[in-house]
Amino acid sequence: MIKSTDIELLPKKVAIFPLTGAVLFPGTQLPLNIFEPRYVQMIDDALASPGRVIGMIQPSKPGEKTLKKVGCLGRISTFNEAEDSRYLVTLSGTIRFEVTEELNTTTPYRQIIPDYKQYEPDLKPQKVESIDRSKLLALVKKYLEIRKIMADWEIIKETPTEQLINYSGILVPFTAEEKQLLLESKTIITRSHVLEALYQSYIFDSPGEKSDQLH
Repeated sequence: MIKSTDIELLPKKVAIFPLTGAVLFPGTQLPLNIFEPRYVQMIDDALASPGRVIGMIQPSKPGEKTLKKVGCLGRISTFNEAEDSRYLVTLSGTIRFEVTEELNTTTPYRQIIPDYKQYEPDLKPQKVESIDRSKLLALVKKYLEIRKIMADWEIIKETPTEQLINYSGILVPFTAEEKQLLLESKTIITRSHVLEALYQSYIFDSPGEKSDQLH
């Protein structure tokens, strides 16, 4: 378990899994189906290492080799090896990073040098007291109604505020750019503001709906 005082113990180089539309936030979990041989080897190598970590990051654009500047370190918390050589893994988000440099490697998967420094607060409990939870829940509910998305509202209501915000970035079908905007938000407070704006924009753009109904 990485503690807030352990930033110097974080890996100095990280294998990355570039995937458009998939983001990981600190304190969240992301299930992945790994089937490409190069990424199967990446998981093999990660499982053989002490930290069992990889980096999740989005390409700059779908199909492009260049990467977004910010990703998230994830620890392989569970894994199952399927009979057809696939891995079903769960990544647990630890801390965000900026890509400092991509390495020339002999591995079939890509590796980077990460910079964690400005995201060190990710390793500490986030302060959410100033977030208007009732407004956020109203936006979530309206969005689900408009998009006709089935969800267990009782579970959503009981979800802690930080997880409600971060899992919105993972589970809600926002665009890849919108997900990245949430990931790059400096604090949970700024992320909540970005998330509210995204929900408002989808609600406002829906035929017959007005965003001021939520104020």
